Amino acid sequence: MIFQVLKMKNNFPTIIKVVLAGLFFLCLLDIPYGFFQFVRFAGLVGFVILAYQANEQGKQIEMIIYGALAILFQPFFKIALGREIWNIVDVFVGIGLILSIWISPKKSQR
Repeated sequence: MIFQVLKMKNNFPTIIKVVLAGLFFLCLLDIPYGFFQFVRFAGLVGFVILAYQANEQGKQIEMIIYGALAILFQPFFKIALGREIWNIVDVFVGIGLILSIWISPKKSQR
């Protein structure tokens, strides 16, 4: 199903969203701490790219959301929420990213 989405919407933001969502869902597993550090860095880079593209398209609300998520996931000044809360955040953000692929504003036709 994911591959169908990538074929239908073969664009860079969709790929970023699918990869980030997958990484966030993998964080629910019992894995080494180094993976979580990688996910934080990947989240920072991915959300900065998504924020930039949203800004270029004039989508200010999306830009603010992606910018806030970049700050939340950045690895330099860690926000200590505890494992349980981070798991909830990972699931919430992962589901939000997947939903944002299908639920997107209609482009106006000129």
